[in-house]
Amino acid sequence: MPTCRRGVSTTSALVAAALALTGCGTLTRPAANSVPPAAPTTTTSATPSVTLPPRPRPLPLGSIDPCRILTRDQRTALSLDNSPSDYVDKAFGNAKACTIRGLRTGNVARLALVTAQGIEVWLDENAQTDARPASVGGFPALTVRTPGIANACNVDVDVADGQFLDVLFRDGGNDRPAPQDTLCLGAQRVAEAAMTSLGAKH
Repeated sequence: MPTCRRGVSTTSALVAAALALTGCGTLTRPAANSVPPAAPTTTTSATPSVTLPPRPRPLPLGSIDPCRILTRDQRTALSLDNSPSDYVDKAFGNAKACTIRGLRTGNVARLALVTAQGIEVWLDENAQTDARPASVGGFPALTVRTPGIANACNVDVDVADGQFLDVLFRDGGNDRPAPQDTLCLGAQRVAEAAMTSLGAKH
């Protein structure tokens, strides 16, 4: 039987058929239209293969409303024309989250304010994702792709110790989904806009 260990689960760049972490060491497969499930819980420290540069300053997320990060003008520019919808993402350690759909494009953006674990979780050997260094508004970031999941991309931004902004950009069920490179560019654009707003709030 698996051993139950203490740890904090975070959300990976998964949208459809990926494994969710539930209970103590039990993996189940979520429904195809479920929100992105959890990445493996990391309970050991491993030397990251990628070292991110220091952030220019901390931008703590504790008091931020995720659905008020992007302004109406920003959402319009990003073709996210549906009303934002907030929720609590248990897979992120009860992170505050907000999802916004583009009615014309059929794409969906999700912002999650992760305060239970830092961005280094994606650099752990247990993450089993393709995490590559990026930069968003001068802050260190990662572009995260999950092998076998082509209809979504995440951009994660290191904003403070033990905190990161997770931006998921995914296809919302189009007959002809956008290529993953296009989705990653969409995630980058949303992350850039979000960091501009977060910088103005601090």
